[in-house]
Amino acid sequence: YDIVREFNTYFLDYQEQYDADTRWTDRIISSSGDWSGNVYDFYFRVYNKLIQDIKVPFKMDGGTRIDDTPVHQALREALANCLVNADYYGRQGLVIIKKRNRITMSNPGSFRIEIDAAKSGGVSDPRNGTMLKMFNLIDIGERAGSGIPNIFRVWHEQKWTTPEITEQLEPERTTLTLLFSKGDDKKAAIKSDDKKVTKKTQEKYDAILNAMQPDIWYKASEFETIAGVKESRIKVL
Repeated sequence: YDIVREFNTYFLDYQEQYDADTRWTDRIISSSGDWSGNVYDFYFRVYNKLIQDIKVPFKMDGGTRIDDTPVHQALREALANCLVNADYYGRQGLVIIKKRNRITMSNPGSFRIEIDAAKSGGVSDPRNGTMLKMFNLIDIGERAGSGIPNIFRVWHEQKWTTPEITEQLEPERTTLTLLFSKGDDKKAAIKSDDKKVTKKTQEKYDAILNAMQPDIWYKASEFETIAGVKESRIKVL
Protein backbone atom coordinates (compact mmCIF):
# COMPACT_ATOMS: atom_id res chain seq x y z
CA TYR A 1 0.00 0.00 0.00
CA ASP A 2 2.79 2.44 0.87
CA ILE A 3 4.50 1.81 -2.46
CA VAL A 4 1.29 2.43 -4.40
CA ARG A 5 0.60 5.60 -2.44
CA GLU A 6 4.14 6.91 -2.91
CA PHE A 7 3.88 6.78 -6.70
CA ASN A 8 0.37 8.19 -6.87
CA THR A 9 1.24 11.77 -7.89
CA TYR A 10 3.39 11.47 -11.02
CA PHE A 11 2.40 12.06 -14.63
CA LEU A 12 1.61 8.82 -16.47
CA ASP A 13 0.15 8.87 -19.96
CA TYR A 14 -0.99 6.11 -22.32
CA GLN A 15 -2.32 6.84 -25.80
CA GLU A 16 -3.67 4.77 -28.67
CA GLN A 17 -3.48 6.19 -32.17
CA TYR A 18 -4.72 4.21 -35.17
CA ASP A 19 -5.62 7.11 -37.45
CA ALA A 20 -2.88 9.44 -38.69
CA ASP A 21 -5.36 12.34 -38.71
CA THR A 22 -6.34 11.82 -35.06
CA ARG A 23 -4.11 12.76 -32.14
CA TRP A 24 -5.35 9.77 -30.11
CA THR A 25 -8.35 7.43 -30.07
CA ASP A 26 -8.00 6.16 -26.50
CA ARG A 27 -6.13 7.63 -23.56
CA ILE A 28 -5.30 6.84 -19.92
CA ILE A 29 -3.78 9.69 -17.95
CA SER A 30 -2.88 9.67 -14.26
CA SER A 31 -4.26 13.15 -13.61
CA SER A 32 -7.73 12.53 -15.05
CA GLY A 33 -9.29 12.01 -11.61
CA ASP A 34 -11.58 9.16 -12.68
CA TRP A 35 -9.23 6.42 -11.38
CA SER A 36 -6.49 6.08 -8.74
CA GLY A 37 -3.71 7.35 -11.03
CA ASN A 38 -1.06 5.22 -9.31
CA VAL A 39 1.67 3.16 -10.95
CA TYR A 40 0.25 -0.23 -9.94
CA ASP A 41 -3.17 0.41 -11.48
CA PHE A 42 -1.57 2.10 -14.49
CA TYR A 43 0.43 -1.05 -15.23
CA PHE A 44 -2.63 -3.32 -15.43
CA ARG A 45 -4.80 -0.84 -17.31
CA VAL A 46 -2.10 -0.27 -19.93
CA TYR A 47 -1.01 -3.90 -20.22
CA ASN A 48 -4.59 -4.98 -21.00
CA LYS A 49 -4.66 -2.33 -23.74
CA LEU A 50 -1.31 -3.39 -25.19
CA ILE A 51 -2.26 -7.05 -25.64
CA GLN A 52 -5.66 -6.51 -27.27
CA ASP A 53 -4.26 -7.03 -30.78
CA ILE A 54 -1.82 -9.83 -29.93
CA LYS A 55 -2.74 -13.11 -31.61
CA VAL A 56 -3.03 -16.10 -29.29
CA PRO A 57 -2.57 -19.56 -30.89
CA PHE A 58 -4.83 -22.36 -29.71
CA LYS A 59 -2.75 -24.33 -27.19
CA MET A 60 -3.85 -26.70 -24.43
CA ASP A 61 -2.06 -27.74 -21.27
CA GLY A 62 -3.76 -30.34 -19.09
CA GLY A 63 -7.17 -29.49 -20.49
CA THR A 64 -6.71 -25.75 -19.98
CA ARG A 65 -6.17 -23.34 -22.83
CA ILE A 66 -2.93 -21.32 -22.57
CA ASP A 67 -3.58 -17.70 -23.49
CA ASP A 68 -0.07 -16.49 -22.69
CA THR A 69 2.67 -16.24 -25.33
CA PRO A 70 6.32 -15.08 -25.39
CA VAL A 71 5.09 -11.79 -26.89
CA HIS A 72 2.79 -11.27 -23.89
CA GLN A 73 5.70 -11.94 -21.56
CA ALA A 74 7.98 -9.54 -23.46
CA LEU A 75 5.38 -6.77 -23.29
CA ARG A 76 5.03 -7.32 -19.53
CA GLU A 77 8.79 -7.04 -19.15
CA ALA A 78 8.96 -3.91 -21.31
CA LEU A 79 6.16 -2.15 -19.42
CA ALA A 80 7.53 -3.10 -16.00
CA ASN A 81 11.03 -1.97 -17.06
CA CYS A 82 9.65 1.38 -18.17
CA LEU A 83 7.92 1.95 -14.83
CA VAL A 84 10.70 0.61 -12.61
CA ASN A 85 13.48 2.61 -14.29
CA ALA A 86 11.69 5.94 -14.69
CA ASP A 87 13.03 8.98 -12.88
CA TYR A 88 9.83 10.13 -11.20
CA TYR A 89 11.47 13.44 -10.32
CA GLY A 90 12.39 14.04 -13.95
CA ARG A 91 10.61 16.15 -16.57
CA GLN A 92 7.71 15.31 -18.91
CA GLY A 93 6.57 12.17 -17.11
CA LEU A 94 6.16 8.68 -18.52
CA VAL A 95 4.44 8.33 -21.91
CA ILE A 96 3.39 5.15 -23.73
CA ILE A 97 1.99 5.38 -27.25
CA LYS A 98 0.39 2.50 -29.14
CA LYS A 99 -0.05 2.81 -32.89
CA ARG A 100 -1.23 0.34 -35.48
CA ASN A 101 2.18 -1.27 -36.01
CA ARG A 102 4.31 -0.04 -33.10
CA ILE A 103 4.51 0.67 -29.39
CA THR A 104 6.82 3.28 -27.88
CA MET A 105 7.56 3.47 -24.17
CA SER A 106 9.31 6.62 -23.03
CA ASN A 107 10.32 7.47 -19.48
CA PRO A 108 12.33 10.28 -17.88
CA GLY A 109 15.87 9.32 -16.91
CA SER A 110 18.84 7.80 -18.70
CA PHE A 111 20.13 4.22 -18.60
CA ARG A 112 22.01 3.48 -15.36
CA ILE A 113 24.13 0.80 -17.03
CA GLU A 114 25.68 0.49 -20.49
CA ILE A 115 23.00 -0.37 -23.06
CA ASP A 116 25.14 -3.18 -24.50
CA ALA A 117 25.37 -4.69 -21.01
CA ALA A 118 21.60 -4.42 -20.60
CA LYS A 119 21.07 -6.22 -23.91
CA SER A 120 23.47 -8.99 -22.93
CA GLY A 121 21.67 -9.60 -19.65
CA GLY A 122 22.83 -10.55 -16.19
CA VAL A 123 23.36 -6.91 -15.11
CA SER A 124 20.65 -5.00 -13.31
CA ASP A 125 20.62 -1.59 -11.63
CA PRO A 126 16.96 -0.54 -11.27
CA ARG A 127 16.30 3.09 -10.44
CA ASN A 128 13.37 2.19 -8.17
CA GLY A 129 14.29 -0.99 -6.30
CA THR A 130 11.23 -0.96 -4.05
CA MET A 131 8.91 -0.76 -7.03
CA LEU A 132 10.78 -3.66 -8.65
CA LYS A 133 10.13 -5.68 -5.50
CA MET A 134 6.44 -4.84 -5.75
CA PHE A 135 6.29 -6.24 -9.29
CA ASN A 136 8.41 -9.28 -8.33
CA LEU A 137 5.87 -10.15 -5.64
CA ILE A 138 3.24 -10.60 -8.35
CA ASP A 139 5.64 -12.43 -10.71
CA ILE A 140 6.28 -9.49 -13.03
CA GLY A 141 9.80 -8.40 -13.92
CA GLU A 142 13.18 -10.00 -13.40
CA ARG A 143 15.95 -9.18 -10.92
CA ALA A 144 18.71 -10.81 -12.93
CA GLY A 145 18.60 -8.31 -15.79
CA SER A 146 16.99 -10.74 -18.24
CA GLY A 147 14.06 -8.50 -19.22
CA ILE A 148 15.66 -6.57 -22.09
CA PRO A 149 17.46 -9.60 -23.62
CA ASN A 150 14.15 -11.46 -23.54
CA ILE A 151 12.40 -8.64 -25.41
CA PHE A 152 15.06 -8.66 -28.16
CA ARG A 153 14.99 -12.47 -28.33
CA VAL A 154 11.20 -12.63 -28.74
CA TRP A 155 11.18 -9.96 -31.45
CA HIS A 156 13.94 -11.87 -33.27
CA GLU A 157 11.96 -15.12 -33.06
CA GLN A 158 8.90 -13.37 -34.50
CA LYS A 159 11.12 -12.00 -37.32
CA TRP A 160 9.96 -8.49 -36.45
CA THR A 161 12.10 -5.37 -36.80
CA THR A 162 14.72 -5.25 -34.06
CA PRO A 163 13.63 -3.14 -31.08
CA GLU A 164 15.27 0.26 -30.81
CA ILE A 165 16.48 1.94 -27.63
CA THR A 166 17.03 5.69 -27.87
CA GLU A 167 18.55 7.96 -25.24
CA GLN A 168 17.88 11.71 -25.23
CA LEU A 169 20.01 14.17 -23.27
CA GLU A 170 17.94 17.36 -22.92
CA PRO A 171 15.92 16.46 -20.93
CA GLU A 172 17.10 12.94 -20.06
CA ARG A 173 14.71 10.37 -21.52
CA THR A 174 14.91 6.74 -22.58
CA THR A 175 12.61 5.39 -25.29
CA LEU A 176 11.99 1.79 -26.33
CA THR A 177 10.37 1.32 -29.74
CA LEU A 178 8.73 -2.02 -30.54
CA LEU A 179 7.70 -2.54 -34.18
CA PHE A 180 5.24 -5.25 -35.23
CA SER A 181 6.51 -5.40 -38.79
CA LYS A 182 8.86 -7.77 -40.54
CA GLY A 183 12.46 -6.67 -40.30
CA ASP A 184 15.95 -7.80 -41.25
CA ASP A 185 18.80 -9.32 -39.30
CA LYS A 186 20.74 -6.11 -38.73
CA LYS A 187 22.08 -5.43 -35.26
CA ALA A 188 19.85 -3.53 -32.88
CA ALA A 189 19.72 0.16 -33.56
CA ILE A 190 20.81 2.14 -30.52
CA LYS A 191 20.95 5.85 -31.05
CA SER A 192 21.80 8.88 -28.99
CA ASP A 193 20.53 12.37 -29.62
CA ASP A 194 24.11 13.69 -29.76
CA LYS A 195 23.44 15.86 -32.81
CA LYS A 196 21.05 18.00 -30.82
CA VAL A 197 23.58 19.27 -28.30
CA THR A 198 22.37 22.52 -26.77
CA LYS A 199 24.54 25.39 -25.59
CA LYS A 200 23.70 24.48 -21.99
CA THR A 201 24.83 20.89 -22.51
CA GLN A 202 28.08 22.04 -24.12
CA GLU A 203 28.78 24.35 -21.18
CA LYS A 204 28.37 21.50 -18.68
CA TYR A 205 30.59 19.26 -20.78
CA ASP A 206 33.28 21.93 -20.97
CA ALA A 207 33.07 22.60 -17.21
CA ILE A 208 33.71 18.93 -16.46
CA LEU A 209 36.53 18.66 -18.99
CA ASN A 210 38.26 21.82 -17.75
CA ALA A 211 38.17 20.57 -14.14
CA MET A 212 40.01 17.36 -15.01
CA GLN A 213 43.77 16.86 -14.84
CA PRO A 214 45.74 14.51 -17.12
CA ASP A 215 46.37 10.94 -15.99
CA ILE A 216 43.95 11.10 -13.06
CA TRP A 217 40.85 8.91 -12.67
CA TYR A 218 37.72 10.62 -11.38
CA LYS A 219 34.32 9.53 -10.10
CA ALA A 220 31.31 11.09 -11.79
CA SER A 221 30.00 12.24 -8.40
CA GLU A 222 33.02 14.55 -8.02
CA PHE A 223 31.64 16.85 -10.71
CA GLU A 224 28.08 17.27 -9.41
CA THR A 225 28.85 20.69 -7.91
CA ILE A 226 30.92 21.85 -10.87
CA ALA A 227 28.34 20.91 -13.51
CA GLY A 228 25.25 21.42 -11.35
CA VAL A 229 23.66 18.12 -12.43
CA LYS A 230 23.17 14.65 -10.98
CA GLU A 231 25.75 11.86 -11.16
CA SER A 232 23.72 9.90 -13.74
CA ARG A 233 23.71 12.91 -16.09
CA ILE A 234 27.43 13.46 -15.62
CA LYS A 235 28.04 9.87 -16.77
CA VAL A 236 26.12 10.63 -19.96
CA LEU A 237 28.08 13.83 -20.53
